[in-house]
Amino acid sequence: MHQTIKNLKYFALLILLVLLGLNSHAAAKPEKNTGVDAELGTLVSTQWLSEHLDDPDLVILDCSILVTQGEDGSINSVSGRDSYDQGHIPGAIFADLINDLSDTDSPYQFTLPTAEKLAQALGELGVGDHSRVVLYDSMGTVFAARLWWMLRWLGFDRAAILDGGINAWKAEGRPLSTVPASREPRQLTARVRPELIAYQDEVHAAINNEQVRLIDAMPEAHYKGDMVMYDWPGHIPGAINVPSFSLLDDSGRYRPMDELKEMLGSDFDTRNITYCGGGVSAASDAFILTRLGFTNVAVYDGSLQEWTRDTDNPLEVD
Repeated sequence: MHQTIKNLKYFALLILLVLLGLNSHAAAKPEKNTGVDAELGTLVSTQWLSEHLDDPDLVILDCSILVTQGEDGSINSVSGRDSYDQGHIPGAIFADLINDLSDTDSPYQFTLPTAEKLAQALGELGVGDHSRVVLYDSMGTVFAARLWWMLRWLGFDRAAILDGGINAWKAEGRPLSTVPASREPRQLTARVRPELIAYQDEVHAAINNEQVRLIDAMPEAHYKGDMVMYDWPGHIPGAINVPSFSLLDDSGRYRPMDELKEMLGSDFDTRNITYCGGGVSAASDAFILTRLGFTNVAVYDGSLQEWTRDTDNPLEVD
């Protein structure tokens, strides 16, 4: 009996040592592409970026796109490469969201590419598994937010948006460069989170589902039906309206967190699906929801440019 107890103790000790060994091995080799960088966070100031421009692991991406509206109300998006060439944050690399970082074979603009294509394109820009990334644009940070959400979908969390974008940088008289920047290509591993992107079928099902909240990031006038930007005006039935630009203050920076929480609520058990015209402004709403602590958030990738192509898809005007 005494020998049996002794053997059991020895066996238990052996199991404990094995478990400790496994845990030590796991701690020595953390999983790639997981966890928000403690210093970087998800939103950085112009002062922070100015102090870290020379960090060797920091990749700065200019996501600027020029958006114009035609006389017929149609939306036209043009590459921001010209504005980048005229002056960008020193060391920033131009990220082409229209061509290189979207599915150009899709009938809809800004459609998410395959994970493999996106990882390869970002790798060619110098984004690797161990990089830190800061994103900015020249239009209300919506395009920076779009790429931030794409990176998050890809499984990469060490990315932040520059609060106020390049307009805040310029307003403070900070330096600009006209020299195109580039970095050595890196390996970026895709660890896709499919739940971060919603498709048309899920949006249909959400209309009558109280456990899902639809959030329209379009301007209020379009939500109400007073203007037409796509095939016809209005919003998906049941959706609330939180325009992406309403998240910003007069300086173009995001509003204080208490104001944003009041705008978006605190029902953290609900699944939130944001949409807009092409899944861009919707990403800004999704970005703020994530910062507020919502964990079940998705962007409807096709948004109204897809939804309004089918006359059977309902829209309401208010």
